[in-house]
Amino acid sequence: MRVWALGIVTLCACPAAAQEVRQSGPPPGVATGAPGAPDGWSITIGAAPVFGPAWQGSRDMALSLFPDLRVNYGDTLFASVPDGIGWNAVRGDGWRAGPLVKIRFGRDERNGGSPFLIAGGSDALEGMGDIKAAGEVGGFVEKSFGPRRGWRARAEVRQGFGGHDGVVADLSAAYRTRIGRAIVSAGPRMTLASADFMQTYFGISAAQSVRTGLTPYRADGGVLSYGLGGNVVRPLNRRSALTLFTSLERLGGPAADSPLIRERGRRMQATLGLGYGFRFGL
Repeated sequence: MRVWALGIVTLCACPAAAQEVRQSGPPPGVATGAPGAPDGWSITIGAAPVFGPAWQGSRDMALSLFPDLRVNYGDTLFASVPDGIGWNAVRGDGWRAGPLVKIRFGRDERNGGSPFLIAGGSDALEGMGDIKAAGEVGGFVEKSFGPRRGWRARAEVRQGFGGHDGVVADLSAAYRTRIGRAIVSAGPRMTLASADFMQTYFGISAAQSVRTGLTPYRADGGVLSYGLGGNVVRPLNRRSALTLFTSLERLGGPAADSPLIRERGRRMQATLGLGYGFRFGL
């Protein structure tokens, strides 16, 4: 799920969807604070309730309340759960690119939920074992067409360590425009993952097969998920805003073919969240 992400809210992180948004937080790239990048240091503090799958591929839904803390230094440095910690090393003519570090929350076999689960959950992972949180290190490149409205394309590639040792690539495009005071954006997205990543989250070892009764499964690399995502940012004043975000995604073949998904999960994944953020400068 994305899910779309502490991504959005990112936010963006993950129940799954925005990692799963993504990790079921706000989608990456979606700030719950007031829009704009002031000079110097700024901090955004907020919260985002997210309703979505209890884990990526789950048919059970859950409600999580994600705290949203964002730190920015102008348009140079940024840090948040959905967007990770990054540096816009390249800036100009609509381009941004640089290094990026993100966190992917683990998976709990008892309820499948995120660390911020407040209602719902899933017992479908019993016998699969827990998956620890993982760090992901890599980079991003982004191109914007038009300063206030138009398309934005973004690609990220990250190598995992800790909870998984796979490679993950996020590809997305979004059209952004204004409707009154609101900023609306929507577009397609796709996530690719290596066999190591797929095996960690969707593979079934011999030991897991014995504990769960599911057929052993060796997952290949390929498309993890693809779908659509969107958000509406409504500034309340110069320092605060509300963000409504949603995503609808479908698991790709390597994940969807797993007995875990075919017998205990669901290929289609939907997430809905609402975030509030307040920004102040230092």
